[in-house]
Amino acid sequence: MSTLAVSNISALFRRCCTVQTGIVRHYATPKPGGALGSKKKKLGKLGPVVEKKEIPVETDATKLVNYVCGSNLLKTGEDIKVKPDSEYPEWLWSLHVGKPLTLDEMDPESKAYWRKLRRMALQRNNKLAKLKKF
Repeated sequence: MSTLAVSNISALFRRCCTVQTGIVRHYATPKPGGALGSKKKKLGKLGPVVEKKEIPVETDATKLVNYVCGSNLLKTGEDIKVKPDSEYPEWLWSLHVGKPLTLDEMDPESKAYWRKLRRMALQRNNKLAKLKKF
């Protein structure tokens, strides 16, 4: 390398070092009252925390027996009145509303049986895959 190139590089190096050490950075700082207003909002991990609303619970026994409480979504109006059993379709009374059936209790000819069997096999394979080491 020529002496001219070395002296240019050393001069450039000295200039860069003095520039970097002499710089004082003043980043923008937020205003004490907040940028948009003086209200301070509580922030959670995912943003502002919303306060939970207390929903009143119906305690009147006659209303609980005669109406479907909570079915009215509008501010005005009334909950749906319960009709006699004869006005509802027959299949409604044969629905299974208890705990999910086991494979032994299900009919092997039904689609639900095979779906449940496939789901259980996938869960088993996923659990075994977790145990494997790379």
